Amino acid sequence: MTTSLINSRSSQHADAAYLHVPFCVHRCGYCDFTLISGRDELIDVYLEALEIELSSLQSPRPMQTLFLGGGTPSHLSLSQLSRLFDLLDHWLPTTSESEFSLEANPLDLSWEKLDLFAARGVNRISLGVQTFNDDLLKVLERDHSGTQALEAIQRTRSFVDNLSIDLIFGVPGQSLDLWQQTLDLAIAAQPLHISTYGLTIEKGTSFWIRREKGMLSPLTPELEREMYGRVMDCLSAAKFEQYELSNFARPGFACRHNIGYWTGRSFYGFGPGAAQYLDGCRELNHRSVTHWLKRVQSGRSPISERESLNDEDRARELAVLNLRQIAGIDCCEFEERTGFDVHLLAGETITRFLRRGWLEATDSHVRLTREGRFVADTIVAEFL
Repeated sequence: MTTSLINSRSSQHADAAYLHVPFCVHRCGYCDFTLISGRDELIDVYLEALEIELSSLQSPRPMQTLFLGGGTPSHLSLSQLSRLFDLLDHWLPTTSESEFSLEANPLDLSWEKLDLFAARGVNRISLGVQTFNDDLLKVLERDHSGTQALEAIQRTRSFVDNLSIDLIFGVPGQSLDLWQQTLDLAIAAQPLHISTYGLTIEKGTSFWIRREKGMLSPLTPELEREMYGRVMDCLSAAKFEQYELSNFARPGFACRHNIGYWTGRSFYGFGPGAAQYLDGCRELNHRSVTHWLKRVQSGRSPISERESLNDEDRARELAVLNLRQIAGIDCCEFEERTGFDVHLLAGETITRFLRRGWLEATDSHVRLTREGRFVADTIVAEFL
């Protein structure tokens, strides 16, 4: 292993880590995440490379939060998962007080895998449901049915209390009534956390190509807005607390790992396409799985991009991240951490959006109003 790989993390310290597992059965039409499908013969090679990358730490680093995302971490076989957990137990050990999250696909959650997850310390599962409507699942190119998703939810709750489910609105062909049905079923399934995302069609995905050819018709912005409003109303009425633009949780079950992102805390990133933020430096690993493998196997750094922010840029980025949270920017804490008064840093922007009713200010906080949540992207762009 070369010095460049060792030095990338050995002197940096964080108590949170994200680990990317890039394997899937197939790539869904809307997905632009770092993944590779139909190449399961690379999983063992990936685990070997991951061991090399983790060893760049040089010593074990205890974790307060650990998040396995993808791709589909649950796609790995039982023996491959056991090998992965062995690596994590050594390099990124967790305790009963840690939050250990794993993203999963409904069809992967056999009794055997759930038993393994629970035995190896996973205490939070994020399940990619997206919708319970079979026709819309086909549009999204998912491989499970609504019934299978509900069955997976019930199985999971037998092993892991802290279950989160992901849902997507704005799917072509989705009506407000169909979205309401999915919300009703999600609430009835009694997860402790629900994430809802508006469908975005990214360049390079098959959805983008189909839309360009007129084969896919997106919903109107007005209908998508109504769907997001329905999310906030229904989940609030069901006693879920909205703590971030897309995330809702029962009291005490907000995702601690993601809160770390939005509060600008340091975290490690391992695996292809993984990002990390350490001591004000943001780094991104190569997105190509095969390129990441080759670089790590040859002892070279897997990092493709590195950006060190100056003090003002760090402050502006933190303001943007804080605004994603419903609580908004704690002005005193912000100044203590950055050295900047947010009202001096972005006073003109704040004043403009206060007048529009998109922001509200108290003696201690600046935050989005309900109306501001619908146009959050527009607002946060002005802070950068």
